Amino acid sequence: MTREEKATVIEDLTAQLADSANIYLADISGLDAVATSNLRRACFKANIKLAVVKNTLLAKAMEASDKEFGELPDVLKGNTSLMLSETGNAPAKLIKNFRKKSDKPLLKGAFIAEAIYVGDENLDSLVNIKSKEEVIGDIIGLLQSPAKNVISGLKSGGGKLAGILKTLSEK
Repeated sequence: MTREEKATVIEDLTAQLADSANIYLADISGLDAVATSNLRRACFKANIKLAVVKNTLLAKAMEASDKEFGELPDVLKGNTSLMLSETGNAPAKLIKNFRKKSDKPLLKGAFIAEAIYVGDENLDSLVNIKSKEEVIGDIIGLLQSPAKNVISGLKSGGGKLAGILKTLSEK
């Protein structure tokens, strides 16, 4: 690879890092061709961009980026795949589901909306992160709950009141 090609790759990676709020670094080495193809297909279906990158070029792209990646450049050893997603927990869920069949991919680290996670032991906590849509749904559910209780109380109270008035009028 010439210097110009490397510079172009670094610029592309820097742009991708700047555009993505959720960045996962994984190790998919050791997967055979069929498993790798299945992983790529699953990433495509989940709207996750998967790319195998050179560690040195990704490290330089991280340095050139406006984001603070903290300890993530330190995990760039061995085979590294970059997973970019709009949803914070989608790659973690995909990795966890894929691991039911094999022991790979391994999570090296993640950058989720300014938070940095290093190591495969963080996979379960990343799976449990709620997406923006899930949080909004929870908030709407919480806001609707008191209103539903009041309406339900009024409906049942009205029925009880009518029953009492009917009983009293009959006596």
